[in-house]
Amino acid sequence: MIPHLPLAFGAMNYVEIIRDASFIELAVLLLLMAVSVASWALIAMKATQLSRARAQSLTFLDTFWKASRLEAIYQSAQKLEGSPLSKVFCAGYEELSKLAQTGSQDGGAEAAMSAKLGGIENVERALNRAATAQITELENRVSFLGTVGAASPFVGLFGTVIGILGAFNNIAEQGNATLATVAAPVGNALFATAAGLFAAIPAVVAYNSFVSRIKVFDTEMSNFSADFLNIIKRHFFR
Repeated sequence: MIPHLPLAFGAMNYVEIIRDASFIELAVLLLLMAVSVASWALIAMKATQLSRARAQSLTFLDTFWKASRLEAIYQSAQKLEGSPLSKVFCAGYEELSKLAQTGSQDGGAEAAMSAKLGGIENVERALNRAATAQITELENRVSFLGTVGAASPFVGLFGTVIGILGAFNNIAEQGNATLATVAAPVGNALFATAAGLFAAIPAVVAYNSFVSRIKVFDTEMSNFSADFLNIIKRHFFR
């Protein structure tokens, strides 16, 4: 049996829909088409970014736990620019290097004690700042998908309402309200609702997926920061 949905879409005359649409309906359709194209472009960009971040983060973690020197890890981490974890590590390592230089320049027991007391807090703040910056970068423009998913059905419904009102006004002027004269204009008006759903559904699915994946990165950065701080405490702030 041939499914009815493809037949329904195939039977639609899209040229006639555009030709008979009012200015507001055309504006709604163009707006929905624009946000749909923008959404798909953003989905492709964010999917690539998050996939790259995941692959490079796994590479970094493998290097981090196998290497014996922080300097070697730092050199490898600088090459993994797409990994949030590597950026967090670099921020912590650079702060630790600054503290080491300060400690070597300032002699005396009092200066050494001060460095121990304040050094770990400085490293922790550097790790937290880097993690926040990475989450902000990963979340950049993701909210656009949420906005599209929430607003597009209502924009399409608005176009449908305007189209139905125009169709009934034309029918009232002509004085002919048979099913044949009502079906085509109303059906054309409902096309705006379909366009709104077409723009909204992929945006909502992608938004939920991206938010979930970003939360995983947030948790991983928090766990890594805690592990890195423990290593620093054991080896540098004893």
